[in-house]
Amino acid sequence: MENTKPLQFEKPSFLTRLKGMLGVDFYRLFHTPLFYIFLGIAAIIPALVSMGAMGEGETAGMFTNAWQIIAADSPLYVVHDIGEYANMNMVFIFGGIMVSIFIGHDYTSGYVKQLFTTHAKKEDYMMSKTLVSAFSMVCMCGTYFIGGTISGMTTGLPLTVNAGALVCAILGKMLMSLGWASLYTFINIIFRRKFGISIALCFVLGTGIPVIGAAALVGNTAALNIFLYGSSVQACLSANFLSVLVCLVCSCVWAVIYNVLGSVILYRRDVY
Repeated sequence: MENTKPLQFEKPSFLTRLKGMLGVDFYRLFHTPLFYIFLGIAAIIPALVSMGAMGEGETAGMFTNAWQIIAADSPLYVVHDIGEYANMNMVFIFGGIMVSIFIGHDYTSGYVKQLFTTHAKKEDYMMSKTLVSAFSMVCMCGTYFIGGTISGMTTGLPLTVNAGALVCAILGKMLMSLGWASLYTFINIIFRRKFGISIALCFVLGTGIPVIGAAALVGNTAALNIFLYGSSVQACLSANFLSVLVCLVCSCVWAVIYNVLGSVILYRRDVY
């Protein structure tokens, strides 16, 4: 009588699992109006800002160059007036709100319960959400740039700019999307049952208030570059390759930290 061995199935590799989860998340992203609504919001924001710049009151005259609607002239940790923050950095605020709604729907719809019943790897969920959220914010940066370019040209302000620095500024902000997305995903894992708190916290952190407060005490020191907002301000109209490198390193380091911490929380606490 021949010996028969039970069939053994190979466990899917990490890349295979991640590819499958990314496929589901991107499908859900592209088939929800939320994504396109926030792309539109990102494109409209520069127009609203430019209207204020050309109007009357405190916001009038806050720009001296049309490209300041895309990025500040130099790294600024302390924001003295709204004009210094009224640039592509605002994508990180609205991006946080979008991520909160996107992940919050996973829990309210029962998707998470179904997912973790058949898919036990919590780190796959963290990484997939981080990458999809980062992609969303990169797209928002793109629509903001389009809207900002059109709005900037209508202000009548000078269009002179160092093209290399402008490219570095935009690239730096897009790279920072990975770090911000990992932070927002981590926050929503912690406050998964408290939707309002997660949105409020993402909004506050997106404005960089903690770093701005620290900078008000210690000044514009390069030591603040280790934080997400600190390195984000390096993406300005005086940016160079080193500035882009700072954005890349900081974004990747925080992405790893938040993904590890988020995965630990998902394994040790009730995920539903």
